[in-house]
Amino acid sequence: MSDQPTTSALRHPLSWLTERLGTGRSEGTRVPVRDWVSVKPGESPRWVGFDVAFAWVVLGLLSLGLVMVYSASIQLPDNPKFDNYAPTHFFLRHLMSIALAGIAAIVTLSVPMRTWEKAAPWLFVISLVLLIAVLMPFIGKVVNKSRRWIPLGIMNFQPSELAKLAMVMYAANYMVRKMDVKESFARAVLPMAIALGVVGLLLLAEPDMGAFIVIAVIATGILFLGGVNGRMFLLISAVLIGAFVLIITFSDVRRERILAYIHPWDEKYAQGKGYQLTHSLIAFGRGEIFGQGLGSSVEKLHYLPEAHTDFLLAVIGEELGLVGVVAVIAAFFWLVRRTFIIGRQAIALDRVFSGLTAQGIGLWMGGQAFINMGVNLGVLPTKGLTLPLMSYGGSAILLSCIALAVVFRVDMENRQMMRGGRT
Repeated sequence: MSDQPTTSALRHPLSWLTERLGTGRSEGTRVPVRDWVSVKPGESPRWVGFDVAFAWVVLGLLSLGLVMVYSASIQLPDNPKFDNYAPTHFFLRHLMSIALAGIAAIVTLSVPMRTWEKAAPWLFVISLVLLIAVLMPFIGKVVNKSRRWIPLGIMNFQPSELAKLAMVMYAANYMVRKMDVKESFARAVLPMAIALGVVGLLLLAEPDMGAFIVIAVIATGILFLGGVNGRMFLLISAVLIGAFVLIITFSDVRRERILAYIHPWDEKYAQGKGYQLTHSLIAFGRGEIFGQGLGSSVEKLHYLPEAHTDFLLAVIGEELGLVGVVAVIAAFFWLVRRTFIIGRQAIALDRVFSGLTAQGIGLWMGGQAFINMGVNLGVLPTKGLTLPLMSYGGSAILLSCIALAVVFRVDMENRQMMRGGRT
């Protein structure tokens, strides 16, 4: 099929945007015309393609994560804490999580964005209810002194993961509703600040400061992208930074983590709060350029705690070296950039909710990946956040795949509108 727009497409009011975005020969902002079949004048074109590169990057990260989770967890049964587990326990559970996430993603693809827009406030309310429920002793499960999980049999569900998706959609829906008053602090910013404060208090009660940081980045980022006044954005950022400083100042545990981050090799911290960081850095040092080889990590042999979850990147660094780490960073950079491009296309098509949702999901994936990588590399203080799409964790994999399926849906509807169809 020719890469030139069809006659019916040229007559469509949005054909000028199709021409500006191009025919998909180079930049990611361009949409391939070959993904559409010609139709009779007046009919909506049928969608027959998708963003293949986006799909391959997601599948690549999931596949590499599965391999590295197996590599990082295969020795755990040697620990008395896991002596009842088979060497493949975490691998099989992670594989099951990916399978469930794949099914959920396929279902999500069939849900129009207008349905998500209507459901956004209710999704936010459901996430608040679950964040309250997990704090109840007879519902929430305590692991490592944190009450963050609700046992569901096939997996331990983490409400904070749903809260991330809920905040993305609620903030996007909120900005659409407040578009006419976005210059007013009291009417546009204050209600969102209160909602974020409620979520923050519930997360800190678990405690889960890492999830709160990610959700705060999502909320403030969408406010900024939605066009909130720059001075108000700076004020919000200053208040959030001040709140985090106060939280750290009045919490002995968090203050010790900061001191351990600054002086990880100090005798006072090397065997305590700085233990994970020092062994993570040792893992990266052993990996050098090309790594020790898949399965050859020494640090995963009960030296580096949580090697299959929070510190999976350190195992990648030790086994696959600088090359492997750079490849992972490049994949996440491309993925986040692509979500922002899809969001920008949607906004250009006057689909503001869809555009802000896609960009909010990009903020979520990019922000959480940046924090996890920063912690592993010693750039940021130690914080319990998984690497999206890769680290072991059922609810994290599930919600990440659902979120990216929403981005796929936004892209599908963008393409349909640019070729004369209706969403």
